[in-house]
Amino acid sequence: MPCVKALSESLTADLHELYRHLHAHPELSMQETATAALIEERMAALGYETSRCGGTGVVAVLSNGDGPVVGLRADTDALPVAEDTGLDYASTVRGTLPDGSDVPVMHACGHDTHITAAVGAATLLAESRDDWSGTVVLVFQPGEETAAGAAAMLADGLWDKTPRPEVMYAQHLSNDLAGTVHLSTGPALAMADSLEVLVRGQGGHGSRPEDAIDPVVLAAHMVVRLQSLVSREIAAQDAAVVTVATFHAGLKENIIPAEAVFTINVRSLDQGVREFVLAGIRRIIAAEAMASGAPEPQVRELYTFPLVHNDPQETARVTEVLTGALGAERVSSRPPQMGSEDFGALPDAIGVPGVYWFFGGTPQEVIDADAPTPANHSPFFAPVLEPTLTTAVVAAYEVLRSRLG
Repeated sequence: MPCVKALSESLTADLHELYRHLHAHPELSMQETATAALIEERMAALGYETSRCGGTGVVAVLSNGDGPVVGLRADTDALPVAEDTGLDYASTVRGTLPDGSDVPVMHACGHDTHITAAVGAATLLAESRDDWSGTVVLVFQPGEETAAGAAAMLADGLWDKTPRPEVMYAQHLSNDLAGTVHLSTGPALAMADSLEVLVRGQGGHGSRPEDAIDPVVLAAHMVVRLQSLVSREIAAQDAAVVTVATFHAGLKENIIPAEAVFTINVRSLDQGVREFVLAGIRRIIAAEAMASGAPEPQVRELYTFPLVHNDPQETARVTEVLTGALGAERVSSRPPQMGSEDFGALPDAIGVPGVYWFFGGTPQEVIDADAPTPANHSPFFAPVLEPTLTTAVVAAYEVLRSRLG
């Protein structure tokens, strides 16, 4: 089997070119039209059967005789971020959000590396067909950043018209040391719920607050009180995060507005904790409004991410495979992360185990620098090409190959 040093110069050069192109041409969630067309072209050239699913999702299948069916997910969307990396292939692309806003677009979360690594692993599998048997299912999923992509593919009958794998894998770029891989056992990534709260008061003149119901003061009390859910109502050994990251109200300093709007993001690793926090949020919001004599606020669900759970038995096997391929010093375990993603919906939908791991993309000198290490979603997030891409290609190939006959 190929190891880290075994990728040919021609394949490495080809993958670098593909990565630079993808990085320079990012597309927003559920708008990955050109990206999907490029993936279809590349996979068809390798002999994979391709099909669209979920709009801009692409499924690529390589059937190679009798044997196990294994799957790998690679997400394809980018973010509304203005790139500030200084790379000569930096994105200057702009896009349009669903609300019509014109925004800069950047692959600030590494999905361009995920696509490239999947194409690299697909190439190695296609070139070594004489050495294995079975079926490989590569799912190039759109809309991971908005939790829309996996749901759209499942709603479009992904597992009804595609061979069902016995196990699903996914990997994700991180700002850890380039060339390293990290896995969690059990809960790997948190469930996430995002809510929008519309607080309704009664507008009036800033000089006569007694004639108004100030939604700004009311919403501010809600924001502060919500923080007590984790600090005073969740057991210390349980994990939860409640974040209020946007707050909008009013147009002028001497006008008390009629409404205020804020958004809440909740992260949790346990379904019971999740349900308790979500119920507590609604309880606090309703109670604060009642205390102020205001109408009950409107709470709207924006999106939900499922738990990503790494099957313990399969994770132990994957860890052994990666250790053999990359070296024990480059593979390590990590605790659950409070970040979220929708990969878990894909194996959960058909009741098969899933394993999700991270691969680093940051050189040692950047980690050692005095400045904070740029992380995912940062305008400065710029993974070094090597050994990042080769590590990701080898990791994906070796794990897939280890399950094939």
